[in-house]
Amino acid sequence: MLEYFEREQPMPETELVHADPYELLVAVILSAQCTDKRVNMITPAFFSRFPDAWSLAAAAAEEVFEIIKSCSYPNNKSKHLVGMARVLTGEFRGVVPADVEQLQKLPGVGRKTANVVASVIYNMPTMAVDTHVHRVSARIGLTTNARTPLATEMQLVRHIPREMISRAHHWLILHGRYVCVARRPKCGECGIRDFCKYYAAGRRESSAGPKASGGAKVPGSPKVSGGAKASSGPGTSSGPKASSYPKASSGSGASSDPKASGGEAK
Repeated sequence: MLEYFEREQPMPETELVHADPYELLVAVILSAQCTDKRVNMITPAFFSRFPDAWSLAAAAAEEVFEIIKSCSYPNNKSKHLVGMARVLTGEFRGVVPADVEQLQKLPGVGRKTANVVASVIYNMPTMAVDTHVHRVSARIGLTTNARTPLATEMQLVRHIPREMISRAHHWLILHGRYVCVARRPKCGECGIRDFCKYYAAGRRESSAGPKASGGAKVPGSPKVSGGAKASSGPGTSSGPKASSYPKASSGSGASSDPKASGGEAK
């Protein structure tokens, strides 16, 4: 499975536009429960007004709100961004730390956000778990009974080779966003369906038929979508073409980080 992702996306990158660690940190905080596309529409004006942590630290939350009000949770994010900049300049001399625990000292930065920054900026072997990673990992069968993002993270880093962890985060997000989508996964286009627990369950249910199955539905079993007929078995598809994924893969996406969205006010 990892070989497939490495072949299709050898160097996955975040879709959040940034020029330095400060800009990525701001963008990831903004991305909580918000799309990368929306964040990328907001950040040009934001960085024009606040080009570094020092200028942001001197701002009022109300001023920040006016720039970011089109994203989700603008009130909380305005306060978090100003607070983050003040701690960053006051305790870290404006340098974004590489350590996940140190990053979480910043207002608005939870574990998921810290993992993204450590992974993208410093290439640390950290696994940021958002809704895509959590869902796809369970659906494919990479995790078992992982009820929380932390449980998912712990299982993934235990089984994925250390040198692949930072890229695997992007691979899982990208796959969840463009192929293994939440409502109707595109199993007919999926290049890893031969290894997928979800797809296998759907195939067993389909071949058993309604009478043979006794009416018991396999939890999470899919109807083969994406244009593939039910008769298309594993191995008949060569997987998605390169165009199935964007050139720059997904970074944070719709974050599930509660601190970033205001769920854990600091």
